[in-house]
Amino acid sequence: MLLSSMLRFTSKQFPHLSRGVCASSLCRLSCSAQVTCGGSRESLSRYPCNYSFFILRSKFKNRYSQHIPKRFMTTESTDRSRIESVNSKREVLPTNIKPLHYDVTLEPNFDTFTFDGHAKIDLDVKEVSHSITLNCLELTLHKTSLNGGEIRKVDFDTERQTATFHLASALTPGDHAKLDIKFSGILNDKMAGFYRSSYIEDGKKKYLATTQFEATDCRRAFPSFDEPAWKATFDINLITQRDLVALSNMDVKSTTILDSDRKLVAFNTTPLMSTYLVAFIVGDLKYIENNDYRVPIRVYSTPGSEHLGRYSADLAAKSLKFFDEKFDIPYPLPKCDLVAIHDFSAGAMENFGLITFRTVDLLLDEQNVTLAVKKRVTEVVVHELAHQWFGNLVTMEYWDGLWLNEGFATWMSWYACDTLFPEWKVWESYVSDTLQHALSLDSLRSSHPIEVPIVREDQIDQIFDAISYSKGSSVLKMITNWVGEDAFIEGVSNYLKKHKWGNTKNTDLWLALNEVSGKNVTDVMDIWTKKVGFPLLKVEELGDNKLRLTQNRFLATNDVKKTEDETIFPIFLDLKTSKGINKQLVLNSRSETIQLPTSDDFYKVNANHSGIYRVSYETERWMKLGQDGADGKLSVEDRVGLVADAGSLASSGYIRPENYFNLVKLWKNEESYVVWEQIIGNLASIKSAFLFSDPRINEGIDAFTAELLSTVIARIGWNISPTDNESAQELKSVIFSAASNAGMENAVTYSQECFSRYISGDKQAIHPNLRSTVFGTVARFGNRETYESLLGITRNPNSEIEKLAALRSLGKIRDPELLDEFSALLMDRSLVKSQDIHIPLAGLRTHKSGIETMWGWFIREWSELLRQFPPGLPIMRYIVQISTSGFTLREQKKMVEDFFAHKDQKGFDQALAQSLDTVSMKIALSSNEATNLQRWLVKNGYK
Repeated sequence: MLLSSMLRFTSKQFPHLSRGVCASSLCRLSCSAQVTCGGSRESLSRYPCNYSFFILRSKFKNRYSQHIPKRFMTTESTDRSRIESVNSKREVLPTNIKPLHYDVTLEPNFDTFTFDGHAKIDLDVKEVSHSITLNCLELTLHKTSLNGGEIRKVDFDTERQTATFHLASALTPGDHAKLDIKFSGILNDKMAGFYRSSYIEDGKKKYLATTQFEATDCRRAFPSFDEPAWKATFDINLITQRDLVALSNMDVKSTTILDSDRKLVAFNTTPLMSTYLVAFIVGDLKYIENNDYRVPIRVYSTPGSEHLGRYSADLAAKSLKFFDEKFDIPYPLPKCDLVAIHDFSAGAMENFGLITFRTVDLLLDEQNVTLAVKKRVTEVVVHELAHQWFGNLVTMEYWDGLWLNEGFATWMSWYACDTLFPEWKVWESYVSDTLQHALSLDSLRSSHPIEVPIVREDQIDQIFDAISYSKGSSVLKMITNWVGEDAFIEGVSNYLKKHKWGNTKNTDLWLALNEVSGKNVTDVMDIWTKKVGFPLLKVEELGDNKLRLTQNRFLATNDVKKTEDETIFPIFLDLKTSKGINKQLVLNSRSETIQLPTSDDFYKVNANHSGIYRVSYETERWMKLGQDGADGKLSVEDRVGLVADAGSLASSGYIRPENYFNLVKLWKNEESYVVWEQIIGNLASIKSAFLFSDPRINEGIDAFTAELLSTVIARIGWNISPTDNESAQELKSVIFSAASNAGMENAVTYSQECFSRYISGDKQAIHPNLRSTVFGTVARFGNRETYESLLGITRNPNSEIEKLAALRSLGKIRDPELLDEFSALLMDRSLVKSQDIHIPLAGLRTHKSGIETMWGWFIREWSELLRQFPPGLPIMRYIVQISTSGFTLREQKKMVEDFFAHKDQKGFDQALAQSLDTVSMKIALSSNEATNLQRWLVKNGYK
């Protein structure tokens, strides 16, 4: 599953969301009556060369290719015991019964928003069994039997979301049994389980029924053994109106006309698969087809949008061919469908053979789309197709392996895009995107290890985050850099072949990589995946070209406790000098001293930034590296990573903010949009800490930004012409956005003039790449007329992308009266769909008045928010995060803490902790550096 873009593309597009579960109070009823699992029914309402290296200590030599020291093995042994102890306490289903095959028939009713179902489950008895326990949530059971005979009673545990069938007579090992259940359920509006999605067509509201089962919501659709290890085969049958389309994981076996209005669509039997990958859809759907691959590829959407699926259909054909070759395993299903869904809590979901997407992550108009959106759609499609092998064909045993599932698909999407679209130079963007998202979240005290033991199911949803996706991907990229790309791909292929159709643990992949690379991948990965956080590498220059390297845990709040700094990470140094890059060196102790091989005073640690750590240099070295970057000695990845490290260190108080300003001042002539994006992003991060402080500080930073941009604006401007290549378009977009956010008069005037022509009917007046910035700028400096114009766009947009851009910009309105009016509209689902609630909130979070207005709205609407977005489902986490993380003062933090002090935080407790950590970081920076930064800005003329 790919998360929506809250975490991954916050600055460009839309915040990310994930999946979760909801538990209600315990209910226990006899099976002789109609019974409901999950409580009462609710109202139906995610290179260069090597060289010999001179070393002071001989034990450091060639450490890169050796086993990790035994002290790590000892630590791991302790960790393994702890993890095994935790795993033994997992709240999982009993192992006495194994499902073999499901025969499921479902009939949705769009008038009552319910569905009727019939499930027949073939079982293999492993132990003497007096009962059968499976998962069941918000389903009413009408009739149950085992092998045609009586079931004594059914007990429900809604906290654990299970139903236990007590048998009239015991089953014995080796028996085969068939459990027969007739039931009904809710076609809910929570974007979980079997749910309804709405859309407007010809002025009328219409519905389709679709599914989202990851992580634990198959149980909302039919009773099931809803854990990834319980793989089985499935026969899915859908009863629907004759004029609607029915889809599932497999191709259609038969269609039977039942009466004048209904038909029964039966699908061929699936291969072995986990319940979270089962999917089915019923609705009025059209498709566009690509037959360039050996199985048909179809992109489905509601009528009128099907032509927008051409790009994704063609991309899917290329991607499947690419993965066939790389994994050396043919795509295993007879078809591949990709479906655009109007209401979708994640970005996309990798259901085997029936992949579902948010509409904006699948459909696009190539003539009127931003390059950022095109890249986003590309990555989402490729990510989900990678899952068809890694995750679907071979599946994690349990959810503590989620990170490998999602981290691999994230890494593989970048890897595939680099091959399919070499002109995009995606690895340059990787450093500013995936790596920085990983480091950002992992720098908080409330972070968690990549491989986090799961005990309760309500914990699963909270690990769909930047640690599982971005840090997981970054660890895999780091290992690929170590063992070599060819060895990594070969190891993955061997792993998939050995375990196909089965379930695995993380160590199964490490063993495959050990075998092909000859390196001890297992021990390295155990440290990086089982330990929280990452190191800060401090570099001290001792003279005589000697460096002392020391590692300690990095925390954004710069207050690491001794007990939080016990892990020694194996740090791949990749030291760059004028002789090239040394890839044979690893730091696996607290501190080491090394000798540089040259005397020309040029070096940089973590060349091209494949390592997961930050580097702190002495003050003079920051300036020298800045000049090295200006002189062309550093790659784009080096420059991006250097800026990111300096910006993060400045925001966290490890270095003075002026060190960051002095560094980036040297890069006024920078030509890479990726570097500029990182520079501007770090400036915005520093500004955010002073939002409620002396306004002169942020005014000074804006003045600094304007001066920094002046050279590149004079050279290229921001008018995008048809002859501009993609990099030029991206650079102009970034520069224009930065100039607008800094309040540069010419940028503001340009936006106002373009917007005036745009709303007068000239839809070519704003280039798609500049549209979001133009909308946001006119909102920021606008009046009621501007507000009404943007509101009109959201109500009657030309495209979904245009609507979301206008919706986000409305949050940037500064007028208090208009802000109050807008906040009152946030719960209007005809304007702001549930899946998009984070969009306007993200706009509000960009300014002081918006943050205050949003908090007032949050408090007023708390009860209604809980009703619409139950904490067990994902969206509440992001509402909480956005609504609380913008504050910068101690009294504001206390205000948030007091509000939640006596509230049940289950389902979003980790999100709240991360938000409060972020506020603490800003409090520390604003209280410690306000005076010094203001003095520096004034001294250098930035008023």
